[in-house]
Amino acid sequence: MKKRYLVLLFFLFICTPFVNAQELNARVQVQAPTVPNMDKRNLEVLETTIREFLNNNKWTNDTYSPQERIECNFVITITDWDGSAAYKAEAQLQSSRPVYASAYNSTLLNLSDKDFDFNYAEGQSLDFSDQTYISNLSSLLSYYAYTIIGLDKDSFSHLGGTPFYKKASTILNNAQVSGNKGWKAFDGLRNRYWLNENLLNKTFEDLRVFIYDYHFNGLDRLQDNTGRGVKKMITLLSGLKQMDKQKLGSIFPNFYFSTKADEVVNVFSIPTGDPSDRIKAYNLLVQIDPANINKYETLNQAIPTLNQGLKKN
Repeated sequence: MKKRYLVLLFFLFICTPFVNAQELNARVQVQAPTVPNMDKRNLEVLETTIREFLNNNKWTNDTYSPQERIECNFVITITDWDGSAAYKAEAQLQSSRPVYASAYNSTLLNLSDKDFDFNYAEGQSLDFSDQTYISNLSSLLSYYAYTIIGLDKDSFSHLGGTPFYKKASTILNNAQVSGNKGWKAFDGLRNRYWLNENLLNKTFEDLRVFIYDYHFNGLDRLQDNTGRGVKKMITLLSGLKQMDKQKLGSIFPNFYFSTKADEVVNVFSIPTGDPSDRIKAYNLLVQIDPANINKYETLNQAIPTLNQGLKKN
């Protein structure tokens, strides 16, 4: 009987397909707080369609387990609707990655896109292609899917996001035929074109290497040896001092430092036994990121309460 049971288990195992989880675990919210007569059903259909597009498409050739999926949020605010299929919208996009041996997730992307306009009719299939333009909505979602994956890869390996930024670049180039804003250089200084340009520009490679070192060799090591981890991060910041000051206002460093400022303050507020660590960090941060100097002033004051999220489980 036992032998027959084991044979049955083996048969079920080999006959059951192994399901690989997709890369993204996207939470999607579609809202229209200022649009009169907006059909609630339209919002629900859009929300479901976008969430399934992001979560069900296979964006890479890598195998992800369910717990490895990248946590991300898409909050899409409809600002105008023609009563049919044309929507003007803005999007707030966020992604994060877990920190080793902690309950804390570190934000990698926190970005607002003011030109998230698209056409969509209920019942329309939302198709994906990384080689041809199909619709502005699928292009927007694909572009950000690849960008989110690229930033996640950059945080786990040295310049690991490059292939995915290149895929996003292909989406961007194909979408320029659409006439929608945000895909071309002259549409503004902080749009999808310039974000992708910065991510692939060698000028910003030092910042991408910093992302890897900061997360993989810094945050992920804090639980093993807090003092050593903090000093490692100070060394990493020292390497960014040489970044071209003319480039600090570009979209990539601007959104990255804005995203990380509060977290960095919390990290350097951790007691290490060496009070000078905070002062060293402060002096470096105000040189590298003067736009967020008000947040860094905390490091010049008394040690604030340690962020509970960084405590070891």
